[in-house]
Formats: sequence, C-alpha cells, structure tokens
Amino acid sequence: MKFLFQMHTDIGTTKETNQDSLCIKKALTDKGEVIMAIVCDGMGGLEKGEVASASVVCRFSGWFESDLPKRLDEEDVFGAIKYDWLGMIKKLNSDISDYGKAHNINLGSTVTVMLILENGEYIIGHVGDSRVYCIDSEIKILTEDQTVVANDIKTGRITAEQAKTDPRRNVLLQCVGASRNVEPDFIRGKAQADQCYMLCSDGFRHFVEINELSQAFNPKNNDTKENIKRNIVRITEENKKRGESDNISAILIRTM
Repeated sequence: MKFLFQMHTDIGTTKETNQDSLCIKKALTDKGEVIMAIVCDGMGGLEKGEVASASVVCRFSGWFESDLPKRLDEEDVFGAIKYDWLGMIKKLNSDISDYGKAHNINLGSTVTVMLILENGEYIIGHVGDSRVYCIDSEIKILTEDQTVVANDIKTGRITAEQAKTDPRRNVLLQCVGASRNVEPDFIRGKAQADQCYMLCSDGFRHFVEINELSQAFNPKNNDTKENIKRNIVRITEENKKRGESDNISAILIRTM
C-alpha cells in the first residue's frame, strides 16, 4: 500500500499562540512502507498548552524512529504497539503533570495517533476530542469524543443538534497531563486502497457539516498532494470565516 499525505495548521483568528502540534512520519521498513500521523491539541485556555502538545508529538516521533522497527518483528505486532503506546501516554500524563506542578501552571493535551502498516492494518490511540475520520463513498468517525457533551448524547440527556451549541462542548473527560489517570481508547482496523483518513483537532470541524467534510476529502478529490493541501486549507479558511476562534489543524492520508 502507498500513501499520499499532507498536513496543515493555523493559529486561527483570536489566539495568541498555536497550541496544536501535529506530525506525520513515513518509513520504508523490511516489512514494507508504514506511516504514522499524530494530532495533539494543547488545552485551550490552559497555560503552556503548546508545551504539552509538542511533548506528546516529540515522544511519539522518537518511538517511531527507535522502537517501531523492533515492534514489527513481534509475533503480536499490535499487542506490542498498544503496550508501548499505553505506557508512553501514562508516562507523558505523569511527566506533563509534574512539569505543571513544578512551574505552578496548568497544561494538558489531547492525543490522537494513527499507524498504518503496508498491508493496510492500522491502530489508533486516542485521548480527548481530536478525531480520525475514514472517507470513501461515505464518511465515518473512527474515534469517540471523550467529552461531557458526547457522554450526554450517548446517555440521551441531550441531542446531537443541542450539542453543537452547548457551552460545555469543549469540556474533556480526560486529557494527557491534566487527568489523575488517563485511559486511552485503542481502535484497530484495516484500510483499503482509495480511502482517505483524516486526523484533526476540534477546531477543524466545529463550523463545517459532516457532508462538507465528506465531499472535500472524498478520495477522488484528493488524488495529488497539491489537491490534498488545497482542500485542507480551504476547509480551514471556511472554518475561520464562519467564526471558529480555536487553533485549526488537520492531516490527511490517502491510501493507494
């Protein structure tokens, strides 16, 4: 399997700093081509959110370069990767929390990371409300928002329509660095050729409808790196025009 990819981040219209951090890494291994993408949203309103998000990205980037090649030789590849990621996220939670206490500040980050192997098998690790979408002839959200509002929708307290304007929509149930304990979600699946996988911070999706995302990131409209970049930037600018004040970030991977 081959991959086309692009990423884009924007400070937005009102923030003084961009607290989002993102990264995409690809490597040719003895097990074939692999790709990893990660989006982290430093907590809006919390001081030094960019420190927290960058710390998470840096840790995963280092793991990709130093540890992943060894994990690909394991009998249970995904079990080994999940074990690593769980340990990394828990250690990051502790390290970021300790940093905040030492400097008398509050900080934290979401983390949404996706690794796709040569045969299309993938694993997602997820804490917070950044998302992963799969887009082909339809669009599907692969992650589950870990927010108060998402939990209220699930339990029937509010509707999805009410959630769009709920003042608690950005209140997280857990995040890395600001939670006493953090329990990531892990999702496994298999990618097919001619699909698009999008990772994004919540600022990328608040002011656009899901059908707009489906159309913009349909594989047929993202057949070159230039088209991918153009579509990500277009949706970013549309969010800003419609009133999004948060940082806005996205990564798109097209499978081939």
